[in-house]
Amino acid sequence: MVETSRVLTIPNVISIVRLFGVPLFLWLVLGPEADGWALGVLLLSGISDYLDGYLARRLHQTSKIGEILDPVADRLYILAVVFGLAWRDIIPWWLAVLLPARDLFLWGLVPFLRTRGYSALPVHFLGKAATANLLYAFPLLLLGDGEGALATLADVFGWAFAIWGTGLYWWAGLLYAWQVRKLLADHDRRAPTLDAG
Repeated sequence: MVETSRVLTIPNVISIVRLFGVPLFLWLVLGPEADGWALGVLLLSGISDYLDGYLARRLHQTSKIGEILDPVADRLYILAVVFGLAWRDIIPWWLAVLLPARDLFLWGLVPFLRTRGYSALPVHFLGKAATANLLYAFPLLLLGDGEGALATLADVFGWAFAIWGTGLYWWAGLLYAWQVRKLLADHDRRAPTLDAG
């Protein structure tokens, strides 16, 4: 698929608006504790996450900036949600530390990737599945912080998604690390260079 060099594409604007939802979510959860509105922000974030990728492919508006914005938005939402839920004592702090620790671990591999001419590894299915599990888990856990049968059910399913998501998140991270190790072991392997002409 051909990439566009334009920055202001419809998918990129959606991703940028999605990024503004991160501080809004944190304020809703930590300030007025307006959990219903916070859940609405997460719901809109999930819809826009699907929508920006769909429109990028459908309108042929894939771009390098879009490939950066989308995973950055995912990571920021996960970070904001785990921090907000840990602050409210909905999830334990060890979980709130475990998820960002995986991203810090992977960011530590970027300088090694650059020695082979890569800026990042391509996202694979396991990483997407992990992120999807976590993006389902945290709204359910927030919903589960209430009373009644619905809250109990949401809490059970939320923890199921959180446990699977965390396991897959770290498994995907270890697979990325394995890919980096293989690239470093192959002394002749370098990223392809683009013809400037």
